[in-house]
Amino acid sequence: MKRISLQITWLTVLLLATAAPQKLFAHGGQIETGGGGGGPVALTKVQQASIGLQTAPADFRSLDTVLLLNGSVRIDPDRHAHVTTRISGRVEQLFAGVGDRVEKGQKLAAIQSRQLGEPPPTVDVAAPVSGVVNDRVVTIGDSVEPNTELFHIVDLSKVIVVAQVYEEDVGKVKLGQTARITALSYPTNEFAGKITFVGLELDPATRTLPVWLTVDNPDGKLRADMFVKAAVLLAKNSDVLTVPKTAVLEDGGEKFVFVHTGDVFDRVDIQTGAEDDRYVEVKDGLVPGDDVVIQGQRELFTAWLTGGKKPAPDKD
Repeated sequence: MKRISLQITWLTVLLLATAAPQKLFAHGGQIETGGGGGGPVALTKVQQASIGLQTAPADFRSLDTVLLLNGSVRIDPDRHAHVTTRISGRVEQLFAGVGDRVEKGQKLAAIQSRQLGEPPPTVDVAAPVSGVVNDRVVTIGDSVEPNTELFHIVDLSKVIVVAQVYEEDVGKVKLGQTARITALSYPTNEFAGKITFVGLELDPATRTLPVWLTVDNPDGKLRADMFVKAAVLLAKNSDVLTVPKTAVLEDGGEKFVFVHTGDVFDRVDIQTGAEDDRYVEVKDGLVPGDDVVIQGQRELFTAWLTGGKKPAPDKD
């Protein structure tokens, strides 16, 4: 089992382990503690805010059976275009630059043809798709030939995630399955995806099969080549008592959470069961409605190790 890494110096650990009842200083004031370890920890509202403390209830939820995959973002091949010209000529005018949002049919450039005429004929170049100009290759006055690339337009409202499925899991995936997508760049955001293509050949070196997931990306946050994780939903289980995975800590083979009551936080050992990419089943230790800490729990554990206790009421 992987033990929790606590950001405490060895000197601090030694002092906390040997000290008599004391007061730990934290942002916003003092955390009252006792010696010996194992007591509840009390934090003021200011102290809670200083460690970014957040909680969530233990509740009955559907615990999904998921297949976790690693992947990367690709531009949807149907949602980008390399804009070219069909004639030989000279760039006379440009109507869009890098970063501009353009609509399908919008005029992007005017190319003066090399054909004879007084004046020579001019051909307009229009956007074949809607999107954002990702690159503009030419400037005014450049000579161009047929098929010379002028612009690259990209629409990121939907993207493709290419994920790799290990050979032993290939039978679990199929077209139409939905997935939850998370990215390193946006760990608190969740994107909805659906399998739209299952590869036809395994990579002989990695023994994996590529799977394409089409992902809604309305804000354009997902960008090409970003690393992502996909949780493909295989089945939904009946409602079970769960807590968010981030709430569960582990030390010495024991799993536990911190339960919030007022300004006091108690360590509660739990027995866990099944889990998916978001939640962990709690078989013993909690009841529905228990408010568990999902952020700031490691700081609480540090204080708990010293035997935190509720401070006495202020005297008049």
